[in-house]
Amino acid sequence: MISKTTIDNVYETARVEEVIGDFVQLKKSGSNFKGLSPFSDERTPSFMVSPVKQIWKDFSSGKGGNVVAFLMEHEHFTYPEAIKYLAKKYNIEVEETEQTDEQKEQANERESMFLVSEYAQKYFTETLWESEPGKAIGLSYFKERGFTDETIKKFGLGYSLDEWEAFTKSALDEAYQLEFLEKTGLTIVKEQTGGEKRTFDRFKGRVMFPIHSMSGRVLGFGGRILGNDKKAAKYLNSPESEIYHKSKVLYGIYFAKQAIAKEDNCYLVEGYTDVIQMYQNGVENVVSSSGTALTPEQIRLINRLTKNITVLFDGDAAGLRASLRGIDLILEQGMNVKVCTFPEGEDPDSFAKNNTYEDLVLYLEENAKDFIQFKTSLLAKEAANDPIKRADTVRDIVNSISKIPDRIQKEIYIQECAKIMQISEEVLYNTLAQIDKKQVTDANKKLKQERKTFEVVKNDPVVEKVDVLYELERKIIEVLLLYGNQEQEFEDLVLKENEEGELVLEPEVVEAKVYEKVFLDLQEDEIELTNEQFRVIYYKLIENLNENETFAVNTFMTELDQEMVPEISSILMEEEQYVLHDWERKDIYPKEKEHGIAQLVGETILTLRCNLIKNRIQKLQEQTQDHNGDNTEVLEEIVNYLQLNKLLNAKLNRVLS
Repeated sequence: MISKTTIDNVYETARVEEVIGDFVQLKKSGSNFKGLSPFSDERTPSFMVSPVKQIWKDFSSGKGGNVVAFLMEHEHFTYPEAIKYLAKKYNIEVEETEQTDEQKEQANERESMFLVSEYAQKYFTETLWESEPGKAIGLSYFKERGFTDETIKKFGLGYSLDEWEAFTKSALDEAYQLEFLEKTGLTIVKEQTGGEKRTFDRFKGRVMFPIHSMSGRVLGFGGRILGNDKKAAKYLNSPESEIYHKSKVLYGIYFAKQAIAKEDNCYLVEGYTDVIQMYQNGVENVVSSSGTALTPEQIRLINRLTKNITVLFDGDAAGLRASLRGIDLILEQGMNVKVCTFPEGEDPDSFAKNNTYEDLVLYLEENAKDFIQFKTSLLAKEAANDPIKRADTVRDIVNSISKIPDRIQKEIYIQECAKIMQISEEVLYNTLAQIDKKQVTDANKKLKQERKTFEVVKNDPVVEKVDVLYELERKIIEVLLLYGNQEQEFEDLVLKENEEGELVLEPEVVEAKVYEKVFLDLQEDEIELTNEQFRVIYYKLIENLNENETFAVNTFMTELDQEMVPEISSILMEEEQYVLHDWERKDIYPKEKEHGIAQLVGETILTLRCNLIKNRIQKLQEQTQDHNGDNTEVLEEIVNYLQLNKLLNAKLNRVLS
């Protein structure tokens, strides 16, 4: 267990905008920050971060919370893992109390797989630096590639001994379970005749490249064989698992994320050594798709940090054509693409190794072409003087342009293509229209087929009912969070008889803090919040406001169970949206909420009373229908409630229907 002192220290030190900025490109928006949601595939930023309140809210998915909640949601950390991650980031020493055997057993499967992977990375690193085969084979290979000791250690590179069970035996000796060694793919388990199990190290005799998540956790490995075994694959990756999905991971993203956001550009290469060599040379905003075809998930990962990608290809012309498909995928995500090819016989690894940082950067700047220029020149060479191939080339380029979501960008690229290919814009626009029409037709056809497959009886559209009580109780929590400690003059309503004997509400002015007014009014009416979560938050708020002269939202959120934090964040960030509309710029001057706090509190409590009275009247009316005897007393009670309801609604300036 992590000590409370450490947890408090982490919350006091960690800055939500800094932590989230490691995963999402944030841009200033008033006193807040905005960015693209890391939880949904959106084009318009709806993800907000408030440095003042130290909270975040994703309006596209509804998620929100504090800095710990973000890590738990985005990285799937447990609460202790999130605290440890932040402690490591801010160099805070973690004080822990000893865990019992029972607590150790309760660690979930996913966490167990992470622990096994982290142990494997340490084991392979130690083998590289401390064993004779590691130094003679693995370390020699990395040195030949030109990697420095600092680089090798930074990327956690290692070596797996050329023995059948060296790693597996070591892990089992350290009490790691075979179940998780197998599930991570580090160990291959085969059933023998007689029911016995035989184990093998998957990465036997390979140099090891750990693959990290965006937060730096080890997800899996890539291993390169150094022997002459022609039957074995040159590169071998961890198999798909609960924690490792090849299509959703980019090699080097953990080390590159800050540089990508800072440079507002990401260099995309093919292999592990390309990334490491460029990083070592000073170009740190570089990642790799690990030798596989680029996927939409990988592109979205980059899209969180920048809208600009420069794809780096080696001089191998044969591979260029296949790589063009990846460019179309990038365009579909609404990103800006440039392409840079290296001289024949060179790749990013060799070019970075053989050139200075200045020469490398200069080459990338001078040779990075816009995708349309690159694709046109490449395909035009293939088409040469063949009119049919030339027509296919034009169609291919226009097809790429059709992937771009932005209409202005489409038009500019059409004009560019017309100049380069010496063809009229009108023809290109017609071709684009045909492609767009075909895409719409295909989409409609697919939709019709899906509807046919899942044919259902059409029902009348269901109108979603507003839960008035829920909204009122939520408003009470909002009022306490925002204004709980503020002193205000309130107009209390006292029920009296006038000279004619009629019941009237007479106002009396009292001075009190907002939380006192709310608490006393609800207590007087014996009102208990019906929503369980709101009820817990309400009493914790009242207790906190009563005991402390100053109220800090961030501190209060650390005292709550983590499942309650998103609701608090949601309430607070909706308040931010009200402020962010910047109405004055549009010559609209809404009343500041701070100027009518007493009225807001009073109206919220009055409306809650009216709602409860309405529900009470409904129950009494149902009672008279079910009861055939004398209903005089019940009817008198209904009349009294109706009269009170009328008075309260008159005070709220509402007309009863």
